[in-house]
Amino acid sequence: MNKYLLELKKIKKNFNHKNGLIELFKNVSIKIRPGELVALTGPSGSGKSSLLHILALLESPTSGELFYLGENTKKFTENRKNHMRRNKISIIFQDNNLLSDFSTIENVLMPLIIRGEDYKSSLHKAKKILNEVRLGDRQNHFPSELSGGEQQRVAIARSLISETSLI
Repeated sequence: MNKYLLELKKIKKNFNHKNGLIELFKNVSIKIRPGELVALTGPSGSGKSSLLHILALLESPTSGELFYLGENTKKFTENRKNHMRRNKISIIFQDNNLLSDFSTIENVLMPLIIRGEDYKSSLHKAKKILNEVRLGDRQNHFPSELSGGEQQRVAIARSLISETSLI
């Protein structure tokens, strides 16, 4: 098994704009081991979100290579990318992306429901995780009934329940 969870080799991202080419970043190379905590920092507009979208297989780099556990992601079909996002990658979006018509517990359960996992054991797991993020008493509330911080913790709980190798 490969010793790196992620390996980026000379990743570059450009965007075409009406005023010309925008080069967000170039030659980004990094190796990340399983369990390693990495912080991505920089000023607004520097490409942090674009790089995270590349890591989450939501966007492709302009050039360079991204390896996930030694596999070159350029070879991934859309089905393989979807499988990876469903089973190996959790995403916590800046705006939380909570589903407004679903309760807190339902939002947390959603990744496991999509995977087709056993509902009863998934529900038990969701309640446990909500208690861990101190929202056990808010499981039947809807996102509009939660503070911004509580909504963020629901999004975090939703990413944790999946037990993915990359958050």
